[in-house]
Amino acid sequence: MPERILVIEDDPIFSCVVRDNLVYDGYQVDTVATASAALSRVRTFAPDLILLDLTLPDGDGLTICPQLRGVGKVPIIILSARGQKLDKIRGLKLGADDYITKPIDFDELLARIRAVLRRAHPTVSLVLVGRLLIDFRRQRATCGTLQVRLTHREFELLRYLAERRDRVVHRDELLREVWGYLDSTVMTRAVDQTIARLRKKIEPDPHHPEFLRTAHRDGYCLNVEDRS
Repeated sequence: MPERILVIEDDPIFSCVVRDNLVYDGYQVDTVATASAALSRVRTFAPDLILLDLTLPDGDGLTICPQLRGVGKVPIIILSARGQKLDKIRGLKLGADDYITKPIDFDELLARIRAVLRRAHPTVSLVLVGRLLIDFRRQRATCGTLQVRLTHREFELLRYLAERRDRVVHRDELLREVWGYLDSTVMTRAVDQTIARLRKKIEPDPHHPEFLRTAHRDGYCLNVEDRS
């Protein structure tokens, strides 16, 4: 069954373009143009994800964001022409999972949607890495009775590798799917630096990793036990 996306947008042309692109990509899509209609439709349509514009004719999208999020804890991506830092911070604090400033790139939008849906519905929820038990739903890692502090990005990287534990995942794929970089030529050591930090936290000997290993020079694989 295709995943359902509710688009809350008062611009009929933009709403139609977004809907058509999402339907073409295989999603089931419904659209509404007002805050009041959104609050009603989210209960009947039961979306897997909401795309929320902030400037609505009967209210500010930020005002209804917590109410929308409260219905089944549905994830929300804000799409807005308001690109000020304070708006982004407020939107994320009110419960949005991501914030994209218009005009949007549809390839980027689809990548962000896949990332948010993946976090909301992980196929692997609990794994054992050596003695470290990682709970992706609760964002918690423990070794016996001790809690091991991991950043959100470290959880996301481990989860992505755990879901693909039978194959090598290359750096370009991680940059695209975990970091959200669409340009494969981007120059960054973000993956390598995060891997190095993780090894210090999960490996008995970070210089000779047993669980988070480098493969073919530019790829990584994770040796875990699925406890889901």
